[in-house]
Amino acid sequence: MKNVTIKLFMVLMLLASVNTTAQEFQGQAIYQTKTTVDMSSWGRGGQMSDQQKKQIAERMKSMLEKTYVLNFNRSESTYKEEEKLDAPGSGSSPWRGMMSSFTGGPQYKNVKESVILQEQEFFGKQFLVRDSLPKLEWKLENETKQIGQYTCFKATTTKKVDEMDFMSMRRRGRNNDKKDDEKKEGEEKVDSSKSNSDDPFNELEVPEFVVVTAWYTPQIPVSAGPAEYHGLPGLILEVQADRTVMLCTKIVMNPQDKEEIKKPDTGEVVTRTEYNTIMKEKIEEMRQMYGGRGRGRRN
Repeated sequence: MKNVTIKLFMVLMLLASVNTTAQEFQGQAIYQTKTTVDMSSWGRGGQMSDQQKKQIAERMKSMLEKTYVLNFNRSESTYKEEEKLDAPGSGSSPWRGMMSSFTGGPQYKNVKESVILQEQEFFGKQFLVRDSLPKLEWKLENETKQIGQYTCFKATTTKKVDEMDFMSMRRRGRNNDKKDDEKKEGEEKVDSSKSNSDDPFNELEVPEFVVVTAWYTPQIPVSAGPAEYHGLPGLILEVQADRTVMLCTKIVMNPQDKEEIKKPDTGEVVTRTEYNTIMKEKIEEMRQMYGGRGRGRRN
């Protein structure tokens, strides 16, 4: 039964493709993204009050809840955050300016050339991060659901997480202290309070892999999707990856005012590995600068 269903939607995809071969089409999809953060694990040992956690969560809200625009044709796509004006009197806070350096900029994908380019500004310097498209081994499921007017099929994969993916960073496991207590006698224990004061990043970790669930529609026969996701026989309308959900809320096919889909060429070209190294070096530089000042004040 599963094979029959899969064959059926492949036929539908072919028919839809035939209807659009007469002209090169372009589409636009709007995605609402949201990332949840477990604030209960922050400020363990009474170091942070509930009010402080709430204030931090509010500051992070603009970064964790965003709207993105995907413009796509048969082989190319651009994915970037929707531009919004700041609320009157809000200004541009140092917090937002700093965090923008750690989040992804406008992105370009080309499935024919298997290339992904991301524009990235990091502490005032412009980079163009270039890499091959990640190879995602999708498992096509037989489950379907409706998203708007589109029938979507489920697909799952396991994805390796980028080591500097801020959205996947989290506090290290709550059971760390318990594990330390269970160490064999004579084994050296880590003074977590000391390491945390020296380097707060010691408390953060990124999972090596995450399970990704996607919902795609063969009614729009393009191998495109939000962020780095691609490779399915239809436009991806929803992605659930770790604590982040990306949901398509609007699709416009062949809009009258088409936005040009072009390959970016501004910034110093680096690979993702090279860019991550640059980020880590800058973070270490800041840690030394502000950590040194902090120790000076305590003496």
